[in-house]
Amino acid sequence: MSKKDKEKKEKAPLEETVNPETPAEEVKEPVEEVPAEEAPKEGTPKEEPKETELEKAQKALAKEHDQYLRLAAEYDNFRKRSRKEKEALYTDIKAETVAKFLPVYDNLERALANETADEAYKKGVELIMVELKKIMTGLGVEEFGETGDPFDPNAHNAVMHVENEELGENVLAQVFQKGFRIGEKVIRHAVVQVAN
Repeated sequence: MSKKDKEKKEKAPLEETVNPETPAEEVKEPVEEVPAEEAPKEGTPKEEPKETELEKAQKALAKEHDQYLRLAAEYDNFRKRSRKEKEALYTDIKAETVAKFLPVYDNLERALANETADEAYKKGVELIMVELKKIMTGLGVEEFGETGDPFDPNAHNAVMHVENEELGENVLAQVFQKGFRIGEKVIRHAVVQVAN
């Protein structure tokens, strides 16, 4: 074989011979072959890169850390709520106890208001009253409801109303029974007469 024949033979497989009599539909174009590994298979999704052990451990650590923070916050809220409830309970018990002694206070006040010939008796009642007031002050109890104070519906119980030009509007004209409170908590409302 000559050199030219060899070149023609080598080129022949690459070139498709087209017969002019063959219809155009039968003419085949060369198809590029794609390696099997690169060709996507129908029906199977593309694979995503797998997580490394480090990423898995970091995610687990983040989850545990989040749970720890939530637990710590819940405990802190529980502690604050318990302290608040304990303080409220202490105030309620103290107010209830003081309320039990208020009839004694009222009776001592009535005894002091009555005139008596026995000075020793009067002096004894005064000393008892001073001691009782001292104890109540030590417990944080304050008494309220003086004539001339402004009327407060949250602290006073108005049982009478009077028109009096000398007193201002919504002012206590007369106090029938003193009121007591611990801080903002009213133990007993003052029973009063309101002017205007």
